[in-house]
Amino acid sequence: MHRTIHIVLAAACVASCGVMVVRAGDVGPRIIDVTADADNRFKIPKMKDPVITMKANEVAVLRITAHRGGEWDEKDGSIHTFTINALKDRGWNFRLKEGTQKFPVVAPSEPGEYVVECTVKCGKGHDDMKMKLVVTP
Repeated sequence: MHRTIHIVLAAACVASCGVMVVRAGDVGPRIIDVTADADNRFKIPKMKDPVITMKANEVAVLRITAHRGGEWDEKDGSIHTFTINALKDRGWNFRLKEGTQKFPVVAPSEPGEYVVECTVKCGKGHDDMKMKLVVTP
């Protein structure tokens, strides 16, 4: 009886370890690299006009590297934001510090175009610091 319990427990461990190995090999959410640059522009590698395209409800990680422009928010040290005003209530409002930060996001379920903007007065050109999020069905 004791030996049977050990064999059952060992089999359960092997089975659960097999599941963990499969999960460890899963591909995680897509990583989207964005730069909030010192020239007060958003940039995405290999794109002249930066646009993020996501499928409705897609989960991704924004990896945003921020570089200080001429001005910043002295209250909390934020040098830029990555904000979609229409989606603020869904978490699309990130205060950026100098360096690289990661933010998990979920695309809205409604397809459409959303304006990304910086809401911290970051210097000359701040008013033009915008890009798009395009959500497809």
